[in-house]
Amino acid sequence: MTLLNQYPIAHEQKVAWGDMDAFGHVNNVMYYRYIESARIAYFDQLNIFEQDVYTVVASNQCQYLKPVFYPDTLTVTARVEEMRNSAIRMHYVLYSTQQQQVVANGEAVVVFVDKVEMKKMSIPTAIRESILALEHSVNHDLS
Repeated sequence: MTLLNQYPIAHEQKVAWGDMDAFGHVNNVMYYRYIESARIAYFDQLNIFEQDVYTVVASNQCQYLKPVFYPDTLTVTARVEEMRNSAIRMHYVLYSTQQQQVVANGEAVVVFVDKVEMKKMSIPTAIRESILALEHSVNHDLS
């Protein structure tokens, strides 16, 4: 689990019976919900929802490595891999407690949007500094 220690956010996600599909494994759509929960946990650390910005997922992807089954608990980690002028690129790792291995990886590009103008905006300095500090807490250097 050394890899997971390189991520400032580790969200514990229980797999529900209803997360599985007709093939008996977790449906691919659920992975995006799990990733979303980790992203929200990351944003909660930054107090994003108290700021005058919206965050919009511009793109996302998931690489499925192993199927996941009920019952299981996943550790979903999140970190920022790249900070641009008005967007961040986040990376996620989904680790299965039952299988004791990484079962999926994900990425998302998140754009910052002005709440009034509803247009892309530069990442506010306070948020940028908070991201750098949070990443620094796990010795992840974004520069």
